[in-house]
Amino acid sequence: MGGGDGRGGGSGTGPAGPEASLLEVFRRLGTGPRGLTEEQAEERLARFGENAMPDARDPSWPRLFARSLRDPFTAVLLCLGLVSAAVLAWGTASVILLLVVVSCVLRASGEHRAGRSTAGLRRLVATTVTVQRRAGEESAPASREIPVEELVLGDVVRLGPGDLVPADVRLLRSSGLTVHQAALTGESAPVEKSAAEDPGDGGGLQDPRHCFQGSSVASGSATAVVTATGADTRFAAAHRRTGKPPATAFERSVQGVSWILIRFALLTPPLVLMANAALRGRGLETLPFAVAVAVGLTPEMLPVLVTTCLARGAALLARTHGVIVRRLPALHDIGAMDVLCVDKTGTLTQDRPVVHRALDAEGRDDPEVARLAATAAWWSLQLADLPTPDALDEALLAAADVDALMAYDGVTALPFDPARRLATVVVRTPGRLGTHTLITKGAVEAVLRCCSLSDGERSRLRDLADAQAADGLRVLAVAGAEIPAGDRPRERGLTFRGLVTLRDDLAPTAAEALAGLAGRGVTVKILTGDHPGTAVRVCRDLGVPVAGVVTADRLDTLTDAELTELARRTTVFARCAPEHKTRVTRALQSGGHTVGFLGDGVNDLPALRTADVGIAPRDAAGVTRENADLVLGGKDLTAIDHAVAAGRHAGGNIATYLRVTLSSNLGNVIAMLSAGLLLPFLPMLPAQVLVQNLCFDAAQLAFAHDRPAPSALRGPSVLDPRALLRFIVGFGALNAVADLATFGVLAFALRGPGDDEALFHSGWFTENLLTQAVVMVLLSLGPPGRNGRRPGPVTWSAAALAATGLLLPMSPPGAALDLSALPGVYYGLLAAVLALYAVGLLAARRRTGG
Repeated sequence: MGGGDGRGGGSGTGPAGPEASLLEVFRRLGTGPRGLTEEQAEERLARFGENAMPDARDPSWPRLFARSLRDPFTAVLLCLGLVSAAVLAWGTASVILLLVVVSCVLRASGEHRAGRSTAGLRRLVATTVTVQRRAGEESAPASREIPVEELVLGDVVRLGPGDLVPADVRLLRSSGLTVHQAALTGESAPVEKSAAEDPGDGGGLQDPRHCFQGSSVASGSATAVVTATGADTRFAAAHRRTGKPPATAFERSVQGVSWILIRFALLTPPLVLMANAALRGRGLETLPFAVAVAVGLTPEMLPVLVTTCLARGAALLARTHGVIVRRLPALHDIGAMDVLCVDKTGTLTQDRPVVHRALDAEGRDDPEVARLAATAAWWSLQLADLPTPDALDEALLAAADVDALMAYDGVTALPFDPARRLATVVVRTPGRLGTHTLITKGAVEAVLRCCSLSDGERSRLRDLADAQAADGLRVLAVAGAEIPAGDRPRERGLTFRGLVTLRDDLAPTAAEALAGLAGRGVTVKILTGDHPGTAVRVCRDLGVPVAGVVTADRLDTLTDAELTELARRTTVFARCAPEHKTRVTRALQSGGHTVGFLGDGVNDLPALRTADVGIAPRDAAGVTRENADLVLGGKDLTAIDHAVAAGRHAGGNIATYLRVTLSSNLGNVIAMLSAGLLLPFLPMLPAQVLVQNLCFDAAQLAFAHDRPAPSALRGPSVLDPRALLRFIVGFGALNAVADLATFGVLAFALRGPGDDEALFHSGWFTENLLTQAVVMVLLSLGPPGRNGRRPGPVTWSAAALAATGLLLPMSPPGAALDLSALPGVYYGLLAAVLALYAVGLLAARRRTGG
């Protein structure tokens, strides 16, 4: 752009990018070190828009409703409803379309409530920034607070400890500035930044002259000019690169099951028509019956039941554990999850260090070393007039006895300087008149250069420090000297006193949460931008077994197939950039795993969207939280374990419903097709088929309120289409045998089915409902033995279904359906058939482990 138009380069890499000098930055942004005038700022705000991420508004309720219609199960039902209407089966069409509407309303309402909850979270993280502006061209600059959204290109802002960097900025002045870039790079340690013109070897996010939106100030202060806002920042660029997420585990399973149903539903009517035309000479008059049979094969209540199960689980999680489920199917996905990938910083750890040990020069524990380091931190804070301690000093002070520190009287301080990598204080020690104590702490190499040591001793101490660092610890060195009162502090000729090691502060519930997940069969893998030793240390502290450690440079040498095998047996992936995290996630999915990803930074966003279920804590980066499927209400990671249990609860009920209804429906369809070819009349009238389906569907709503067996919560609740198909074919065949046995009973006990068409319809109507009741009970109670459960909603619902089957034929509504009362001998024979059927079901269940 031309000079003075006020637009910077996208993501800070264009005209105002790292290659430009400070003077060029000012010229191209049309600003200067005194900042913009209020008039210029208003004009730029109107011209370029607010400093905000691209529109992330939640979809409206009507849009969510329309999106629900694309669900494969719902689409199958909608097609069958339209076909029923086309053949004038208005009752069937009305019931099916009502179920479609109810399902879409439930799903849209649940996701709309989740959207309102996340909008509330967005309002909780609104913030302001200190900007330097002028009333007019000749006015002196003045500082004031404005909302971050009103920041514009060319604004001069001030940053201090704890401030969020509000946009991409170029530093003008800085003092001891370090920033946390974990949200962008995954590095837990603060990164040094400087306004110096020479950028050194750094580039991109590592350029020391630039700070980027999404990072925060750890220590020091700075004045900077805004070079990119809103959609042009690196923060927004990371969001744009993520693309459309792939289909999740639940979506893939649903599609697989849907295609099975679609094939059966499309195949059934032509088979019925052709068979009846060929063997019985019947024509299109059997079309309503054929459509009714196809509808009978389809689990009409599935969309309603799935949505109800997931919505109840989501509401319970939000109410009791503060977990917001933003996408209802994600609750099933987390129940099916068998691998959880986590970014260490901000999730397993709290992004702050704590003191681990204090060692003397021989490597022995020495509390005096920690006390000296804390004294240096305290008096640096007091004498250098620093607003807040940096993260390392805060850790030293938290571990120290403040009353003991007050026993010293500070004299002078040289605060930490990124160039020296040291901080030094001089204090008066009680009882030593005329002598002061000088204490220096900082980076190991920098402190060793200040000490009087032989080459061999310096090498030994360096090895000692390296061994601690290799164990995943941060290391500070401490040295000191006695100097005469009044002498200027000099950082040379010191006596080496020891080392202070620090580790990442663990999230309070991380160990408990990971242990709970392991008990549920979920494997945890660490994907972090940190040093491998640091990640391994965190795993060790949390009790996570480490099976292997791989760094990003090795990942770059592997093919996708090699990475899939390696990912299976590796626990820690270190030095990972966002693209590495995404690639590992995809490799795990390629290996057949259902993968969850827990992250809080922008660098986690691509992997979080690639995973089957993305999880973010409430205080994650805004764009990460907006793209997560589940949002944790706080830092309590045990909420993930509760979410897994809720997902498996819902998934177990859905899977049980599918097994029961599809196997029963398939058996009924096979028997009905067979009987239709053997009988001179239809084995059941279309209206009777519809009423039978409605009774069964109403009874099966109980599955949404059932509790699965405890064994169902100990492993992933995977909806495997192939396994489901094998199950329904096997148990459907058994159900068909029972139905055909009933056909034989009716043929002989009723003195030939051709003598009384109404009696045959009534007998088979009763038998179908009774066998379905038996299936509901026996296939939903779980494995026999100690894991079995007491009767619950499904059992009572099955009892009501059986009562309907027995009483409806002899009632006035039954007469309206052309049903009639049955002779007593039929019930005795039917009881024998049902007993044999129950024995066969139990034997088949034991053999299959169902």
